[in-house]
Amino acid sequence: MSTFSLAVRDSSTMLRRNLLHARRYPSLTLNLLLTPIMLLLLFVYIFGDTMSAGIGGGDADRAEYVAFLVPGILMMTIGSTTIGTAVSVATDMSEGIIARFRTMAVHRGSVIIGHVVGSVLQSVASVVLVGAVGLAIGFRSTDATALEWLAALGLLALFALALTWIAVGMGLISPNAEAAGNTAMPLILLPLLSSAFVPLESMPGWFQPIAEYQPFTPAIETLRGLLLGSEIGHSGWLAVAWCLGLTVLGYFWSTSKFHQDPKQ
Repeated sequence: MSTFSLAVRDSSTMLRRNLLHARRYPSLTLNLLLTPIMLLLLFVYIFGDTMSAGIGGGDADRAEYVAFLVPGILMMTIGSTTIGTAVSVATDMSEGIIARFRTMAVHRGSVIIGHVVGSVLQSVASVVLVGAVGLAIGFRSTDATALEWLAALGLLALFALALTWIAVGMGLISPNAEAAGNTAMPLILLPLLSSAFVPLESMPGWFQPIAEYQPFTPAIETLRGLLLGSEIGHSGWLAVAWCLGLTVLGYFWSTSKFHQDPKQ
């Protein structure tokens, strides 16, 4: 069997392992999903009128705020879900299963690939679930074409891939699952400092550049443009640049840490 065939076979096995583990122990995924769903419901039904009045210039329109909010919550869902990846990788490392795999005739990179592909699939499934909640409370995208919907899904998957590689690296450098969860907290805190909940113009002037050029804001604004027809501007290429840059950084960081001698 060629090296490529071996890598594909073992990666598929590791992917099945991670998906089965997520199915048998869904509590972590469900707990991480609760954060974006609760924030969505909180901001729509508790703060919705006030927030929509501020955005609309004085006229409260909760439906308009739902449309504004959902793309940000979808991106936040990806950040929340990938925290579980960091915890899962750290658990494998601390419980010795990775050390056991190292002694077996298993393609070494397949362990990480299984985690990455499994995490991206879980992120997409989580986005679909949160998106369904958004639709149930009034989110609509009547003007988006099939191509724009496809581009939006591609952006979500690419963003999930980028954050997953970063989460894998965080899991590899953490001594245990609890530390991995704490290390990965920026993945869910950064959306709070983006344009997910309020427009950039409403933020203090000194903070606007920070919020505008961090990874989440360009992705959120691009998603809004694709689904709602708003102006994308430079956010599109910024979002893709962030995704590609984080993917490359996370890949080299994760693989270097994974292949490092565990005694070092």
